Amino acid sequence: MSPVKIMVNGLPGNVSKNIAEMISTHRGIELVPYSLTGSDIEESGIGIGDIVVKLIKPEARNTVIDNIILSEGPFISVDYTHPSAVNGNAEFYSRKKLHFIMGTTGGDRKQLFKTVSDSEICAVIAPNMAKQIVGVQAVVEYAAKTFPDLFKDYTLEISESHQAGKADTSGTAKAMAGYLKKLGPDFNENQIQKERDPEIQKNIWKIPEKYINGHGWHTYTLTSKDKTAKFSFTHNICGRDIYTEGTLDAVNFLNSKIKSGIKGHVFTMVDVLKR
Repeated sequence: MSPVKIMVNGLPGNVSKNIAEMISTHRGIELVPYSLTGSDIEESGIGIGDIVVKLIKPEARNTVIDNIILSEGPFISVDYTHPSAVNGNAEFYSRKKLHFIMGTTGGDRKQLFKTVSDSEICAVIAPNMAKQIVGVQAVVEYAAKTFPDLFKDYTLEISESHQAGKADTSGTAKAMAGYLKKLGPDFNENQIQKERDPEIQKNIWKIPEKYINGHGWHTYTLTSKDKTAKFSFTHNICGRDIYTEGTLDAVNFLNSKIKSGIKGHVFTMVDVLKR
């Protein structure tokens, strides 16, 4: 059986690099030695295992990608780039008929989904690729639909901490806020407390120093109006392996959908979990 070919876009970013390294050693998956990157990146290539992945800047991608498609054949694009590139990249993938997995948060999500729906490709789009966190989100979403206003008149606090290089507010925190609001509390996603200061993360949050540059810690707290009842839950992720594992599952899922001939459809990580 021919291996599934994957292009990981967003190198030399840490998440992209972690995924590319795992793909390079994964049986049944072949890493395409090219990666779309930003115009501000100075490197022309980056070593991944035994290969050098060439970095393609925006101004060169049309011609280079056409040549890669001719030489490599069909491949799936995995996108961990920058929030500012989300919609432009999706339009590019759709135009080039490149099925893709979008792990990058931010951008106009409604337009993102429409871009795929109007195209001849399919995609997995999720603000979080960690299967276990997605499962927790699904449970909270179920509760919100089944027990609306369960926490009416409660206050909701959401705090999240990520490495300083993460530009936007956590997409996971935003998604969870949407589900929790349906349980009753009045909350705006602008109220999410975002921490990016390494010193505060290390000394106040007590995040292990080795993971300051790669973590995702979230806490959600619901408090009654008279403050006699409090409910809180946390998911703290150190490192990036959990996202890589989920992304590889999404790759295999999407490949099966491509083979079935599905076009113009957006899948989520919940779909991946249900396979």
